[in-house]
Amino acid sequence: MTDRLAYTVHPGRGPYLALMHGFLSSARQWQQNLKALGEVCTPVTIELWGHGQSPAPNNIASYQPMAYIAQLEQIRQALNAEQWLLCGYSLSAGLTIRYAHHHPQRVIAHLFTNSASGFADPAQISTWQQDAAATAGRILDKGHAAIERIAVHPRFAKRLPPEIRAVLLEDAANLSPRGVAHTMQHTTPNASVRDIAAANSRPALLCFGRLEKRFAAYQQWAAEHMDNLQISALDAGHAVNMEDSAGFNKSACAFIRQHSA
Repeated sequence: MTDRLAYTVHPGRGPYLALMHGFLSSARQWQQNLKALGEVCTPVTIELWGHGQSPAPNNIASYQPMAYIAQLEQIRQALNAEQWLLCGYSLSAGLTIRYAHHHPQRVIAHLFTNSASGFADPAQISTWQQDAAATAGRILDKGHAAIERIAVHPRFAKRLPPEIRAVLLEDAANLSPRGVAHTMQHTTPNASVRDIAAANSRPALLCFGRLEKRFAAYQQWAAEHMDNLQISALDAGHAVNMEDSAGFNKSACAFIRQHSA
């Protein structure tokens, strides 16, 4: 049986919006956004391999960005949607932007949040590639003890609302070490869209958490190089839609209304 990404359709009206969470997170990161988004679209939360309800395939090819693109196409077809919207958070921004590049005729518009992996430069990619095998090996060997040491684990988050942090910690306890290891080795180092950003042909919105200083240079690069891009700066760090849910909801809903009327 072929593995499939887990997805859930939530109450809403209007076109479908594929919502993809970040590394070591889950679909529950969107719980403060679903009601507002449901006023302008029909949210569909999708979970990465080894996260939430999605399986962790043995086949490492499944973790390549283009394999994710194929999975997204299968979900769109299952929803019987001629076109849809996409929103990628952090690591998933590199996936949704890539989908919009390869299937522009299927995309009404797309939005995304701060993503170092999505806009990584060659030097950063090279570092990840050099470290990936050893890091993956530690995770496979030590399991959750190693996962809990990863810097982006929700236990280190300082700005998350307590109720969001609590549910993400619950879900983090069920992460698949295999899925996490293969993601770090085969998804993250290949997620950058720097080579295709200039050719972006669909309306795009970056919901920029301006408090994350390390993303500032990436944001500037995107502003200068990515075509058809709008940027909404919000009072948040990396976890834009959770730290400033009101600001994210307002920006995202206005963008969706603008392009799906």
